[in-house]
Amino acid sequence: MDNEKMPSLSESEIQYLKEGLKRTYKERFEFATSLYKTHLTMKKAVITHKPATKK
Repeated sequence: MDNEKMPSLSESEIQYLKEGLKRTYKERFEFATSLYKTHLTMKKAVITHKPATKK
């Protein structure tokens, strides 16, 4: 691949990726599970709007 086509990463992005590699499989699994549960909750959520009541 050409280096020109590769997106350049900032130092903070590289550091973030390195920190992610230090996590154990269990930590990754627990984090992914929590994200999945949040996704399911948000998927089922229904937002309803009640018009303001006049007094």
